[in-house]
This record gives sequence, structure tokens and C-alpha cells, in this order.
Amino acid sequence: MTKEDLQLFFNDSPSPNIEFCGTCHDCKNPVAVKAAMAEDGEVTVSDGALYYPQTGATQGDKKLFLKCAACFKQNPTLKDYQPCDVYSRVVGYLRPVSDWNEGKQDEFKLRSTYEI
Repeated sequence: MTKEDLQLFFNDSPSPNIEFCGTCHDCKNPVAVKAAMAEDGEVTVSDGALYYPQTGATQGDKKLFLKCAACFKQNPTLKDYQPCDVYSRVVGYLRPVSDWNEGKQDEFKLRSTYEI
């Protein structure tokens, strides 16, 4: 979550402290992540992490993900999404690249695309 996203929450809140409650994205345990705004406008987050992974979406379309402090310390990135299948043409028909043999997958990574 960016500071701009947090600033939107603080603009709607009369308090300089906001607590986000939910379940940890990794361990699924209950978590309460606290955010506070200092008088100088600096925002700090404690007891975990907040994520808005979808970029370019409006605030109402975004989903908030929480991580507890222990899981954030172990792995600060937000992962565990459904994989996206990439299809490409091979010998006249479309196949998922993940089903190709290792050599063909490496060859696919070296391909460059051209825009007209």
C-alpha cells in the first residue's frame, strides 16, 4: 500500500490512528495492523503490513490484504495468487507455455514481440 492510499484513509478518519483487522494472508491467523499519522504527516505502519496489490484500480475496486508481523518478517512480498496461463502457437496449434518442455520454454523467454 502506498502512502497516498493510506492518506486517503486518514482523510476520511477523524483519528490519527487507524487499525485494520482481518486475517493474515499467509498464515490465516487473526491480525490487527496499526497505522498512525504523525503531526508532520509521516505515516507509520506497525504490527504487520498492508497491501493493495491491484495497480490502476479505483479505491473501491481494490482489495486490502494484511500480513502479520511474523509473516512479513519472513517474506515481505505478497504472493500466492492464481497463476496466469500463457498460450502460444506451437506447430500449428495453441498450447499453454507451462506444458512445453524445458528447452521450448527457454526459447519462448528469448522471443521478442513486435508491435505494428
